[in-house]
Amino acid sequence: MKTLKTAFLLTALTLLLLLIGEALGGSNGMAIALVFAVLMNGGAYFFSDKIALKSSGAVPIGREESPRLYAVMERLAAKANLPMPKLYLIPQAAPNAFATGRNPSHASVAVTQGLMEIMNDDELEGVIAHELSHVRNYDILTSSIAATLAGAITFIGHVGRWGLMFGGYGGGGRNRSGGIGALLMVILAPFAALLLQLGISRQREYQADASGVQMIGHANGLISALEKLGAYNKKIPMDIPQSTSALCIVQPLTAGQLFAGLFSTHPPLSDRIAELRNMTITR
Repeated sequence: MKTLKTAFLLTALTLLLLLIGEALGGSNGMAIALVFAVLMNGGAYFFSDKIALKSSGAVPIGREESPRLYAVMERLAAKANLPMPKLYLIPQAAPNAFATGRNPSHASVAVTQGLMEIMNDDELEGVIAHELSHVRNYDILTSSIAATLAGAITFIGHVGRWGLMFGGYGGGGRNRSGGIGALLMVILAPFAALLLQLGISRQREYQADASGVQMIGHANGLISALEKLGAYNKKIPMDIPQSTSALCIVQPLTAGQLFAGLFSTHPPLSDRIAELRNMTITR
């Protein structure tokens, strides 16, 4: 069901892209904008892992430095039939983790120092299973497609606003009505694209939770981990850019958070935990 919802949201983004192109009265500008967005997000797709790791201050961590992390990762990667990802440590007190990389062969998992300090073995296993599920589900690819479509919509919206502002609406009432409709479309479409993109990100979190539970066979560790993460991340801020915080297992506390519920890339922790408890009941 979560996969179907993601497919629906991607389709909605595609349709929104077509509608804004039609509202502006032509396909040439839409095609140019789409090509631009594909190139821009293609670069992000290939280099987003390096950007995320560098922006978070992550450093490579060896087996001798964290044998517990390596043991959990190797066991779960083998169970999921995935290559062993590269492991990184983020020297920050706020407990969190994220996975990045365009496919399982180019995957990296980063955990914070705070996470390693507060998680017991079952909780750490739940966190790592969640992150490996992002890798196995190719969530970076899904996010890149969504970013491409949303980026194209936003770009066309900006171009369209300037064109309508300086080009006027033309002569008759029908042209004026069409011009107002087009102006409304280019103003509202980028906002709608943002909400759809956030919806895709939230569905991916639910799916990674469910896949992680299937990987380890129970939800107890992940439920306990999410409860801990929610409590600690309300108190300990994390120095991390917004683009990277979207990758984290829970929304980190960062400076300047406004409208956190509406514009959050993560679903509410209470909803995620409720879904996991429901899985436990129905198993």
